[in-house]
Amino acid sequence: MSYIQGFLLPVPHDKKDAYREMAEGAVPFFRKHGMVRMVECWGEDVPRGETTDMYRGVDAAAGENVVFSWVDWGSKEICDKAAAAMMEDPEMKMPDDMPFDSKRMVYAGFETLGERGGDGETGYVQGYVAPVPKANRQAFADMCAAMRDIASDSGALRAVDGWGENLEDGKVTDFKRAVKCEDGEAVAFGFTEWPSRQVYEEGREKMRADRRMPGPGDMPLDGKRLIFGGFEVLLDTDRE
Repeated sequence: MSYIQGFLLPVPHDKKDAYREMAEGAVPFFRKHGMVRMVECWGEDVPRGETTDMYRGVDAAAGENVVFSWVDWGSKEICDKAAAAMMEDPEMKMPDDMPFDSKRMVYAGFETLGERGGDGETGYVQGYVAPVPKANRQAFADMCAAMRDIASDSGALRAVDGWGENLEDGKVTDFKRAVKCEDGEAVAFGFTEWPSRQVYEEGREKMRADRRMPGPGDMPLDGKRLIFGGFEVLLDTDRE
């Protein structure tokens, strides 16, 4: 099982290229400290929700989009070691002109509940963040395993589901506030990788028709507070 750091960021639409360039420039530094893979995704189909959504999760202002990203460290031990080493590394520095407001960046580490797949070039990502009662961890893991199988059979390249408990509070926002987490709930962070948006849309119809799909009453979480979206891949270090 891998260990991932998940991120949500508010980035102005006119800073898309600047953000991509910043991320590309950070790759050698992260690899130096043990990163396995970095993926940066630009919001392409991110819906507004009645209760919450990814825009509200990062307190996005007018003219800002949502970036969904993750870094795979392989294990929590490597991630923790890298975090400490980075702070002491003289090469650690922030750009003079950050293309986003870092105070509203949401991030946390997640242990992997399960994953499937891994081959092929990713062109489109469906990502989600959800509040799940800690007591429902196994039921949620079982549901995710079934969903990964259905997605894979419908054309997905890879699907990963992560679990985060005892996440730190942010000064402006954080993952718990993004999904209006309640007492006794953990935060799930996951994504499904597809070759393209077209393949995803075709696969979505196949998934809806699949008899293995769980119904609304079968979900071990409050679906009204689940936030999700579809994203274009800006950077994937596996493509290099």
